Amino acid sequence: MALKDEIKEFFKGEVEDDDTTLANYSRDASLFEVRPRLVVFPKDAEDIKALVKFIGEKKMTDKKTTENTDKKFGGEAPRVKNETLSITARSAGTCMSGGSLNESIIVDVTRHLHGIKSLSKDEALVLPGTFYRDFEVETLKLGSILPCYTASKNLCALGGMIANNAAGEKTLQYGKMENYVKELKVVFADGNEYTVKPLSKTELEVKMASTTFEGNLYKQIFELITQNQKDIDAAKPKVSKNSAGYYLWNVWDGETFDLTKLIVGSQGTLGIVTEAKIKLAPVKKVSKLFVIFMPNLSKLGNLVNEILEFKPESLESYDDRTIKMAVRFLPEMLKSMNTASFFKLIFGFIPEVFMMLTGGIPKMILLVEFAGDDETTVNKQMSALKSKIGHFKLKTRAIRSLPETEKYWTIRHESFNLLRKHVRGMRTAPFVDDIIVRPEFLPEFLPKMRAILDEYKLLYTIAGHAGNGNFHIIPLMDMKDERNRNIIREVSDKVYDLVLSYDGSITAEHNDGIVRTPYIAKMFGPKIYSLFINTKNIFDPENIFNPGKKVGGTIEYMEEHIARG
Repeated sequence: MALKDEIKEFFKGEVEDDDTTLANYSRDASLFEVRPRLVVFPKDAEDIKALVKFIGEKKMTDKKTTENTDKKFGGEAPRVKNETLSITARSAGTCMSGGSLNESIIVDVTRHLHGIKSLSKDEALVLPGTFYRDFEVETLKLGSILPCYTASKNLCALGGMIANNAAGEKTLQYGKMENYVKELKVVFADGNEYTVKPLSKTELEVKMASTTFEGNLYKQIFELITQNQKDIDAAKPKVSKNSAGYYLWNVWDGETFDLTKLIVGSQGTLGIVTEAKIKLAPVKKVSKLFVIFMPNLSKLGNLVNEILEFKPESLESYDDRTIKMAVRFLPEMLKSMNTASFFKLIFGFIPEVFMMLTGGIPKMILLVEFAGDDETTVNKQMSALKSKIGHFKLKTRAIRSLPETEKYWTIRHESFNLLRKHVRGMRTAPFVDDIIVRPEFLPEFLPKMRAILDEYKLLYTIAGHAGNGNFHIIPLMDMKDERNRNIIREVSDKVYDLVLSYDGSITAEHNDGIVRTPYIAKMFGPKIYSLFINTKNIFDPENIFNPGKKVGGTIEYMEEHIARG
């Protein structure tokens, strides 16, 4: 019987393998193309549990082989592994690292597993296929928000935000997704659904005393961490954001054991999340923007550190290439802005155009956002900042109108789309798209990084979260040109070596996926990488969940699956 038909016998949701569906699920927001065998749409958690149990059995024992060999071996036949079967959970498909791609079975949770089960000002109980845009509408009604949203918040879903440990422009003040997950329901490799939440030492001891799959999992992870505690603590990246590897350093603090810290950011490689209880933050009533124009980057590190003293809501940035595109493609960019006055916004760009004509284009623009519960306090913060950084002698603007604020945020958010849409014969190629170093290193680091990119004559923009030292570099490349495969490998090696020389991370928020898993050992070293492999084996001994991500990926596989179109 065909695999599709076998699954349909127990699966309530849809099972599809037509060419259109498989082509659609061969791509996400990354530069890769990986064609799956099937795409399934579970109706509920029971469907996911049944599928995981089925795949686990198929991976270990081929029933037909067993029946045919029982007589030969005089009893139970040896188990025959089917290495090709696996499951990758997918939400909105916005992953830029290829984390939602797989050659076997894709499990799309957005068709049926969506919705808010309960909601209060402080927390929400949600299903993984819930789109953030729909979720935010409901939380805002109560004056609350999940503040770790990404730039793709109008597209992404909460399951993906959990899997990638989402972060964005508010992360400077509020932290990442890992700070907001209180409790998860997860289907593990035995096909059962478990509640994962912080445990006291006593509760952990009760768990570990059990001889069940869950008990053994807790016991083995606890032993792995405690027996290697010194090495694990030393391996924790020395930056404010990191999405690389498994976060073993966050699980056990001597008092509380919290496996949610390991599930979040694991890209669905340890199990499939079926429900999440998440914490919410109150929305501040007033928000204003202070813009700083930098003619060069020589004072960037000192400037960022002085800004951070004022505890801004966010500190974002984009480079000269981004503002050139914004001016060049102004009419199209304005279409994405929420405004009733198109011409008013065009006139709003006159200061930037005049600045470009008279003083040149700034190398970098910083967006410093202040928020609070009253306008007077916010205005005082902006005035104090302007006074504090006056010695840098930089052009600044205190933005007091909503349309102007939206203008600057739109340039920041739309830089990726502007690149993607307007250069013929080339496509966005995110492969060194998410590096991070501490802000004090930026004046040295950024020119060195740009020198690497310019050596290969790449067309690219740089934008990101200056307050964290996290930048997104998006080159445009012709992927039909085979030479670009070598460029991707060479540039990745050089940029990542540079990042690691400054004690940074190769990915702050976009995660490992296909594009960075081959470099995890380079970042963490062989000892910690071996602990990551052991972690994967403890949770998923038959490699059921999203293989080749976090561990086991190769540069050869990455290069073979770069999309030509």
